[in-house]
Amino acid sequence: MQDTKSEKEYIDKYRNQGYTANYITKGDLLEDLDTKRTYEPSEVIIKKEFRFEGMSNPSDMSILYIVETKDGNKGTVLANYSPASDTDMAEFFTNIPKENYNAN
Repeated sequence: MQDTKSEKEYIDKYRNQGYTANYITKGDLLEDLDTKRTYEPSEVIIKKEFRFEGMSNPSDMSILYIVETKDGNKGTVLANYSPASDTDMAEFFTNIPKENYNAN
């Protein structure tokens, strides 16, 4: 996909590659919205990440994480970072071991 620019375009691209799960954070765990399975930071591998700045306010930022879990589940997490954003999400991704970033 050339000129991929929006979060949705990236999500669609990776969904076509098998990254179909959608996740949210609940406290210090990542939860699959469909199966309700939860994962600790050490069980999550960040395959890629993409950063996006807000159109009207560059301090509003989002990060799209392409993730795989230790049990082989694959999906995406869209994290919004702004002054009013969810601190649980930021803390969860801070707690993922560095060796789990961009691991192949």
